[in-house]
Amino acid sequence: MEIKDIKKLQNGSDVRGIALAGIAGEDVNFTQDMAMKIAFAFVTWLEKKLGKAPLTFAIGRDSRISGPHLAQAVALGLISKGNKVYQCGIATTPAMFMTTIDPIIEGDGAVMVTASHLPFNRNGLKFFTKDGGLNKEDITEILALAETIETSFTPGGQAVDYDFLPSYSQNILAIVRAKTGTDQPLAGARIVVDAGNGAGGFFVDQVLIPLGANTSGSLCLEPDGNFPNHVPNPEDAVAIDHITRAVLDNQADLGIIFDTDVDRAAIIDEKGNAINRNGFIAFIASMVLSDYPGSTIVTDSITSTGLTEYIESLGGKHHRFKRGYKNVINEAMRLNNEGIETHLAMETSGHGAIKENYFLDDGAYLVTMALIKFAELHQAGKPISSFLAGLKEPVEAKEIRYKITTENFKDYGQKVLTDFESFAASQPGWTVVAPNYEGVRVSCDEAAGNGWCLLRMSLHDPIMPLNIESDSVGGAAIIETVLKEYLQKFEALV
Repeated sequence: MEIKDIKKLQNGSDVRGIALAGIAGEDVNFTQDMAMKIAFAFVTWLEKKLGKAPLTFAIGRDSRISGPHLAQAVALGLISKGNKVYQCGIATTPAMFMTTIDPIIEGDGAVMVTASHLPFNRNGLKFFTKDGGLNKEDITEILALAETIETSFTPGGQAVDYDFLPSYSQNILAIVRAKTGTDQPLAGARIVVDAGNGAGGFFVDQVLIPLGANTSGSLCLEPDGNFPNHVPNPEDAVAIDHITRAVLDNQADLGIIFDTDVDRAAIIDEKGNAINRNGFIAFIASMVLSDYPGSTIVTDSITSTGLTEYIESLGGKHHRFKRGYKNVINEAMRLNNEGIETHLAMETSGHGAIKENYFLDDGAYLVTMALIKFAELHQAGKPISSFLAGLKEPVEAKEIRYKITTENFKDYGQKVLTDFESFAASQPGWTVVAPNYEGVRVSCDEAAGNGWCLLRMSLHDPIMPLNIESDSVGGAAIIETVLKEYLQKFEALV
């Protein structure tokens, strides 16, 4: 039986769709039948890639309401081919990769049922092999196969219930204790966590408390797929306000916030200031550069000039690349393959991957690194806010998102960028930044706004985001005025 429109579920290197009815204008387009077929196709694809069968898999899910049913459908698709399947229940995306190297499970592949920070009615799938997360072209191949493949049944399949998070947590505990040299390096510290009612609540009972932290005041720890308190997104202003208030109300030394499936995170200092975006990259980069002096840090395209200066002040090299966490990770891997030592790939969104952790997109691991540094500072009587004193943040920052209203939006967007690059090169006080791997980035001198701007295409949508930063009050308006006046000639940009 063919199921059409499966290919439309691709979102970069993930599968995402609407899994629940209930929001006007948003019809269900991701069903259990589709999930089963996609899982069956994943097995077929992996059998060919590895040249063996049967295989072993693990399945996890976040707290979404549709999660149990979709995970059951995925399990059916995997077991139908005679495989052993570990059903891990509530889990995290990075934990699912770890099942492929776990000495007990020894998974050939893993599937995480999640739609990250998207609304409650959405859901999706992320896939792993022992080589890491699948790439965009792998998902394209699997979904094309899923639309036409005939499912069948092979006897011998086995499903095993297995709570993997305790094993995952034990690994985190071992890392922190080894780096700090003590069993309870967080003794005497108050740390509050906001898990957003996603999958990250385990971090309190299974990591922080065993390390000695006082976690009273933590919130949204219980999994609840309705997300009744706020969107589980470390970039969301309401979510950040929740964790900030929790830090201040409880006089905490540190706050931690996770997204739904714990592949992203942010931390809050004792003053209630969010260490996210450029600040979180700087925080992790400083630790990486301490262990690997002179190495390269890969980030997405919208990081600030202040971050570049910070990385260079520590002896590192800053390599800006394209938006998209897989793009950033793959670029770091490419640089390493070319002999350019690179240990950190990180986006301003909070996605981050470290070489020593298999270049796995893992919010809990980044927080683990932050805990190690926090323990060192806490034992020395220094607050977490003291750590980033050398990072220069922009005085003003703004993002404007232009919609492209023509049907062939990619070609139109490219024309806008080509014309804009010529315009920018001729503008007084502007310098087109090179090398540059996404859109057109311009450095503006003091008279021209004392900052920078970046015009680029969205990865998937008919959108052109425009980012502006300035180191002077009123500078962003100077840059924006020039840009708006120029861009108004493109009638399909609204």
